[in-house]
Amino acid sequence: MSRRLEILEEMGLAPVWRLRKSRPGVSAKAAETPGSREEQIARMEWAELKSAVAGCTACGLRAGCKQTVFGVGDESANWLLVGEAPGAEEDRLGEPFVGQAGKLLDNMLASLGLQRDKNVYIANVLKCRPPGNRNPEPSEVATCSPYLERQIELIRPKLIVAMGRFAVQTLLNTDATIGSLRGKVHAYHGVPLVVTYHPAYLLRNLPDKAKAWADLVFARETIASG
Repeated sequence: MSRRLEILEEMGLAPVWRLRKSRPGVSAKAAETPGSREEQIARMEWAELKSAVAGCTACGLRAGCKQTVFGVGDESANWLLVGEAPGAEEDRLGEPFVGQAGKLLDNMLASLGLQRDKNVYIANVLKCRPPGNRNPEPSEVATCSPYLERQIELIRPKLIVAMGRFAVQTLLNTDATIGSLRGKVHAYHGVPLVVTYHPAYLLRNLPDKAKAWADLVFARETIASG
């Protein structure tokens, strides 16, 4: 240790961030720059953000899943679809919405003339699968949300479709039900946001598929008029 650092430590002014002691979930490069974890994530570009998510251990979920699920699609898409958390198939393959719920979502997108790798980006609030697909804990959502926030800032979508209760409540900071929020244009930091049901929910509640389809048609009309 240099004499300068010794003096700073004695005065209680030693640097908080050091390359060898970076916080979990934040890359060594980011650790070189002072600031909170959230502030560091907010400055990351795509490559650094992906690396940070892949190595994140900021909450306990990473210890119980196979891999993180960052997101997939066009990184300058007009459409951003946000789900809740990876399921078993997503955890296995490392991509969001690849199980039966994903097939349903892809079919619905195709009916709108869309697909996940062209003008569409898909991500989740949580990047790790909760054990047994349980509901996310508030602390887990709070810890992981900065990653999604940065994704949104980098993508700059023209429209966000929030799918499922946790995505809706996280992005809109509300406890309101999906039923009460459907059919209206909301906003996330100035970006129009439309609410709908999660595809996994639709597989269990087939009558609501018509409502979800109406939501996507409403989303298409919203982006067309923007």
